[in-house]
Amino acid sequence: MHDATAVNHHEVELSVVIPCLNEAQTLGGCVEKAQRAIRENGIDGEVVVADNGSSDNSPAIASRMGARVVHVSARGYGSALIGGIAAARGKYVIMGDADGSYDFTTIPLFLGKLREGFDLVQGCRLKSGGGTIVRGAMPMLHERFGNPFFSLVARRWFNSEIHDVYCGLRGFSKSHFQRLEQRCTGMEFATEMILKSCLFGARIAEVPITLYPDGRTGAPHLRTFRDGWRTLRLFLVCSPRQLFLVPGAILIALGLVAYLLAMPGVKIGAVQFDAHTLLFGSVAMLCGYQAIFFGIFAKTLAAREGILPEDPYVKKILASVSLEVGLIAATAALLIGLGLMFGAFNQWRAVHFGNLQYARTMRWVVPGATLTALGFQTILSAFLLSILDLARR
Repeated sequence: MHDATAVNHHEVELSVVIPCLNEAQTLGGCVEKAQRAIRENGIDGEVVVADNGSSDNSPAIASRMGARVVHVSARGYGSALIGGIAAARGKYVIMGDADGSYDFTTIPLFLGKLREGFDLVQGCRLKSGGGTIVRGAMPMLHERFGNPFFSLVARRWFNSEIHDVYCGLRGFSKSHFQRLEQRCTGMEFATEMILKSCLFGARIAEVPITLYPDGRTGAPHLRTFRDGWRTLRLFLVCSPRQLFLVPGAILIALGLVAYLLAMPGVKIGAVQFDAHTLLFGSVAMLCGYQAIFFGIFAKTLAAREGILPEDPYVKKILASVSLEVGLIAATAALLIGLGLMFGAFNQWRAVHFGNLQYARTMRWVVPGATLTALGFQTILSAFLLSILDLARR
């Protein structure tokens, strides 16, 4: 038996990595099929079982059948795979679950695509990608809604060509996996691989497969709504554009429309746009402006930490807009804002600090306060971006 940190320098062409947590009922069949596919197709390969703390005799079964057992102490589906892949000796890796739902005799289909030069070869169980789901193998909610929805979002947000983002049977080159520097230790691991592969411009192929019913009699590891939320959270975290920049731009646009209607006091039918509209517009612009800067911060930090690839647009912005330029623009906005608020104060002084015509005065106060806040925000943000840029160097 091997620890997750064990290293064997004898490289083989293919490692089949199977994560395992109390899979004694089905693990033997998975190992046998993988070994048969390797043997019958003359593949120089190995089977690695990444045991994640099983309390049954799963490790003994795998060891007895000739698989190499790697013990991974950090709990989680992703942790098990990260440990197993790290210990794998293969140039290529094919991963698949140990629950009996995947047919490991299809390994040559994946390996063939990898030999053609694809970085990631994804299995597809859904009809939209040519796959087949045996009756009872996948809950209807997953088959009809969850998986197609997240696969569609992946295609829209990440330019993915994958039809089944949740399929756990897939192959990839080990060098590609190392480039991704994956962080997720739970069920999101598989989805993170697809999203990051798309972001890094990897060559991706898809192989139709058949999904069989889970061969275990115990409770499944998946939790529909919990794992669905974790997937959505991952999609958002991996796409600062959708999480920050798009909502920010929409809010700023709505704020500007509110100003265009409220400043001249436009009336449409019985609807009067006045000072209250200015307030709503200011809130929208302030929140939107902050969201955009958060998006730039997120992209810069994620690229620096290797979580996401460097964004060329953000890189161009940071290269063309210096700290000094940002400070000049921010100071100008700050001074204009203070000037407008001073004008409002002067109006109050003119009536000896008595009652004001608020509809008129607020047209000075609200834009003044908004510009002052935006200017102050920009000064702080410019310095923070400068710090991140220094850290990147």
